[in-house]
Parts: sequence; C-alpha cells; structure tokens
Amino acid sequence: MITKTAMITITGRANVGKSTLTNLLTGDKVAIVSPKPQTTRNRIFGVFTYDNTQMILLDTPGFHKAKTRLGEYMVGVVRQSIIDVDAIMLMVEPVDNIGTQEELLIKLIEKSGAPAVLVINKIDTVDVNEALPIIERYSERYDFDAIIPVSAKKNDGIPQLLEVLNKYGKQGPQLFPDGMTTDQAEKQIIAEIIREKLLICMDLEIPHGTAVEITKFTERENEDIIDIDATIYCDRKSHKGMIIGKKGAMLKKIGQYAREDIERFMGAKVFLQTWVKVKENWRDSTSAIRSFGYNKS
Repeated sequence: MITKTAMITITGRANVGKSTLTNLLTGDKVAIVSPKPQTTRNRIFGVFTYDNTQMILLDTPGFHKAKTRLGEYMVGVVRQSIIDVDAIMLMVEPVDNIGTQEELLIKLIEKSGAPAVLVINKIDTVDVNEALPIIERYSERYDFDAIIPVSAKKNDGIPQLLEVLNKYGKQGPQLFPDGMTTDQAEKQIIAEIIREKLLICMDLEIPHGTAVEITKFTERENEDIIDIDATIYCDRKSHKGMIIGKKGAMLKKIGQYAREDIERFMGAKVFLQTWVKVKENWRDSTSAIRSFGYNKS
C-alpha cells in the first residue's frame, strides 16, 4: 500500500546515464537513449513504487552551454526541475575532477536548498580504487546526503541507491495510478522513439536538427493494428536527402527500427509511414519549438 511519495530530480551533463537509470528504475522505456548528446529535450516523469513509496523521477536534459533557443529551453527545463522537489540526484561520470557543468549544477543545488545525492555512474568502467579520489573531491566541494557509485547499465549499486531515495518519501496519497510509468502521452513517446532511431542511425549534427510530429494515430476496428503517420522535420535542405537516403534506404531503416520498438511499446501491430520535411532554423524559432511540444508548462 502506497503511503508516501517522493519527487526526485535527476540532473547532470549530457550522456551521463540519466535516462538509462530512469528506464531501469521504472522497468519501462519511458526515455529514449542514444550515445549522442542532447538526446533528452524535455523533462520526463518516470514513476515506480519502492517499498510503500511512489517515486516520481524527473529525468532532465543534459546540462550544457546553449547555442540555440531550443538549447536555452532545455537549460531552462533543468533549472526549473531543481525547484520544489523532495531531493536531487546529481549524476556524474567517474572522472577525478569537477567539470564546469557539474560546478554550475552544484551551485543550483545549493541555491535550491533541497537535499542532494551524488550518483557516480559507469562505475564498472574504472577500478574500485579510482573511485575513492572522486568521492573525496566531491565530498570536499559539497555536503551531499550520500555518495553512491552505480552502474545503471549493469544494475550495480541500485539497491543501495533505492534505500537512500526512499528516505525522502513524504506522507501522502499516490499521485499516479497503479501501472503508470510516465506522464507522457502515447503519441509523444512514439515521436521520441522515432527520433531515437534518427540519433542512432544518422551521423554528425543531422539528428540534432530534427523533430518528429505524429500526424495520424488510429486503431483499426476489429483489428489489432495501429496506423501511424509521422513527419520528420529537419532544419536544413541538405539534410533531407541524407535522412531519406539513396532510394529511401535510410528512411526505411529508421522506420523499421522505430516500428519494432513501437510495437513492443503498444503491444500491437503497427503500420508506420514516415515523411521528411524541411523547417529551416526551427531550433531558433519560439513558435516552432512550442509546436513540437517543447513547453516548460
């Protein structure tokens, strides 16, 4: 029986493993993952129950120096997500120095006044003795409630982390119904899955200039089939041909990989059609950013 809730923000630089941890703890793919920076653009709620506490994780974009209005929006999401939460997890890599992004995030944590836990991810990539100087360095910089080495990829250190997070639960009714693992709408998750495949399949900066809009989502009557139309927007004319590929090969590959994930997510057969359109410099257009669902509110 759920008697407590805990709202906890996960923050850190790009590609540190925030979304991997969110997916692991929720037991579902609520956040897309890729090796490229700026994969997560929005704040994503991941929901799961531990002991008698409903945990609400706020997975945030990687903290970075913004170069576009979209980047400014993402940084704004991070700053907003540190306010009025029960605790903050600062996730870092096992590197023996405090980088610029980490220093700025620690200052934001100090300003927020919220209790904070340092999570050193990817601990499986270093020797145990190498972790000790990292722990010492961060301990000297800030009085974290706990410092926990983990490997979100290999599920190491997670029980210890959950025990610590459980302490931040506050008495109150559950905020999300049983079985719900995220606050995202199905169409939003499907659009993100397609964007994930773009990030994985495409090289260089092309995927960072893309956004995905679901223009059709219908379930066929008396059939376990969902028809989905998706439009991929890119911000340069030269990128459109690359996304489509020779004789449509790249777009077909992206669509195939996306369809497989969408079918697993929806538990039904999916008929997916994709198109590519150009919307130049949309990342610097406030109206375009909002139209693609990037809204702090």
